[in-house]
Amino acid sequence: MPERRKGALHPHIPELREKLRRGEIDRRDFLRTATLLGMSSAAAYVMAGLRPGQGVTSAAHAQTPKKGGNLRVSMNVKAITDPATYDWSEKGNLARHMTEPLVRINKDNIAEPYLAERWEASEDLKTWTFHLRKGVKWSNGDDFGADDVVFNFERWLDPATGSSNQGRFSSMTETIDTGKKDKDGKPVMSTVGSAGAIEKVDDNTVRFHLNRPDLSLPESMGDYPALIAHRRFSDEGGDLVKNPVGTGPFMLQDFAVGEKAVYTRRPESWWGGDVYLDQITYVDHGDDPSAQLAAFASDQIDTNYRTNIEQVDVMKSIPNLVNYETVTAQCGVARMKVTEPPFDNKALRKAIQACIDNDRILEVVYFGRGAPGEDHHVAPIHPEYAELPKLKQDYELAKKYLVEAGYPDGIQIRIDCVANPTWEQNACKAMAEMLKPAGIDLAINIMPGGTYWDRWLTTPLGFTSWTHRPLGVQVLNLAYRSGVAWNETSYANPEFDKLLDEAGTLVNVEQRRQVMAKLQQILQEDAIIHQSSWRSIFITAHERVKGIYAQVAEEHHYNKVWLA
Repeated sequence: MPERRKGALHPHIPELREKLRRGEIDRRDFLRTATLLGMSSAAAYVMAGLRPGQGVTSAAHAQTPKKGGNLRVSMNVKAITDPATYDWSEKGNLARHMTEPLVRINKDNIAEPYLAERWEASEDLKTWTFHLRKGVKWSNGDDFGADDVVFNFERWLDPATGSSNQGRFSSMTETIDTGKKDKDGKPVMSTVGSAGAIEKVDDNTVRFHLNRPDLSLPESMGDYPALIAHRRFSDEGGDLVKNPVGTGPFMLQDFAVGEKAVYTRRPESWWGGDVYLDQITYVDHGDDPSAQLAAFASDQIDTNYRTNIEQVDVMKSIPNLVNYETVTAQCGVARMKVTEPPFDNKALRKAIQACIDNDRILEVVYFGRGAPGEDHHVAPIHPEYAELPKLKQDYELAKKYLVEAGYPDGIQIRIDCVANPTWEQNACKAMAEMLKPAGIDLAINIMPGGTYWDRWLTTPLGFTSWTHRPLGVQVLNLAYRSGVAWNETSYANPEFDKLLDEAGTLVNVEQRRQVMAKLQQILQEDAIIHQSSWRSIFITAHERVKGIYAQVAEEHHYNKVWLA
């Protein structure tokens, strides 16, 4: 691909600008797509009629930041051995102060350059060139560069690593025959990184050669398991706690799973400029919401990872606390493993789907703070979301499906879910009540979070909370594409995969929405999930905490937070 000169616009950007002028897309869609195509954030904001850094949701704090202080945060402290295999947002938060991504999703849900200073995409979106920041230093004194990026991507795409990033970057993978046979004599296939997919151009430039166009590539680099580890991470033990080398502004000082994590500001300058906090201390209050509430009331903490929906109004009664809310694409899905009986029976899955009133579940479980789910995992705030006819509760239809499934007298089934946060088990309880009139008896197996997440990929029926992703195509690639690591339903549909490939090629949001409508319809029709709702998320902070916000994926961006 001939490299465009620095600052040259991608050929699709003038078209986007014209669509914005005509009112065919809004500012948010323009900003998101223009920055994905390599336009600088500052230029994109100006072209959208905004001041650079103004954003589309909130203005910057007018006060002058000051240095010093220890930000005390209530959050579960989980093991953070290997960023590539992270499966909890909390793990990403703990590591993000040390290790950083190439791209960050900012408070406006827009992908912005981070360790990557800028990038360019070919017109067909199959070749992406990332220019890395120069002068970035690892905490051990090494220079950050292309070798670090190549190491991480090669490791992520290696099936032996077991990283969910293999699904995020499936446009750089291929499926091969391992030469082995399963117990039924069928070939055992494996997904591996494609030869030549990752090219080191020079010490500060990496080029990616994709098998298919993928507009979401930069945003996938902002997800929490895509933190960049040092190029010798594996050789030096593969444990971030034992060898906490990073490019971030903080150093790990103390760490104990289930107890605390303490970070101090690096003495040398950070590539991102001023850092105001001297220290960040995470305190694990377990899964008891009352312990966190008591810590706020006694001024033992300054902010938290999450304020449960049941506590939002209670927090408002405590003096000097501020609540922050963000509309997201976070959700919970009661997902059925289509390879496991009885959920390999589509008629049974359709019967379950026909029993549910999603509007009622949202109201009962989440006090209406969000939007009802639609059983296809694409949110109304995703730019390519397509509105489909509303799902309706229909018990007569459910009973017909049960007869077709071979259960005219009903069936007993069980769902696994975590004990906390309580909205998840409440969603399961509401679901159970709605299934009863059709003759479906749903038992709820409530378990500790750690136990659930040990079996979430194998349980026949489980209720799984999913975090936010900026694009619908990202979610579908991560969770429903055939063979990817986080495909918890074991769904495999070649037609679906082909349409998903097509959706990833389309810069035009309206065209992508047309394809997305087909994808959403397929997932709805195959009834592999019941999706209860889309959730708003909440955090609470003392009024002395400045520069903080509730990020859509609950990421902690504390490098510019300060204490008044």
